[in-house]
Amino acid sequence: MDKTEKDEIISQIKDLVNTSTAIYLIDYSKVNVEDINNLRNEFRKEGVKYKVFKNTFFKKALLEIEGYDKLNDLLVGMTGFAFVQNNATAPAKIIKKYFDTTQKFSLKGCYIEDQFFDGKQLDALSTLPTKAEIVAGIIGSISAPASGIVGSLNAVIRELVSVIDEIAKKKAA
Repeated sequence: MDKTEKDEIISQIKDLVNTSTAIYLIDYSKVNVEDINNLRNEFRKEGVKYKVFKNTFFKKALLEIEGYDKLNDLLVGMTGFAFVQNNATAPAKIIKKYFDTTQKFSLKGCYIEDQFFDGKQLDALSTLPTKAEIVAGIIGSISAPASGIVGSLNAVIRELVSVIDEIAKKKAA
């Protein structure tokens, strides 16, 4: 591989890092091709880009990007990289699922936005809600008071109608 090809790979890594909201480093040692393909398919369904680069290329790219210093120590052995633009917790859920069933994939560490998480925090990361779930919860919280007010108004109107109906029955008798 000549210098131009190496520079292109490093440039590709920098672009992926700069356009991602989360970067996951995955240990894929002792994993067969079928499992890797299954993992890639799961990632693809969630919009996650999964790539494998030489650790040295990734280290060189990180030298030119600030804020990812803690990843350097993790760049040993078999390392896969998951780059996320939207659903930052999706890779954690997928990695946890595969680790629980195969005991092969493991999280080395990740950055979500500018926050570093080590591999020991996989369980916590995999239980975090997605952005869509958070937005739905907020919208539900906002609409709950409004629906409560509407319910209260309807109850008052029902009571008023009942009172008027009772008065009408008494006058008719």
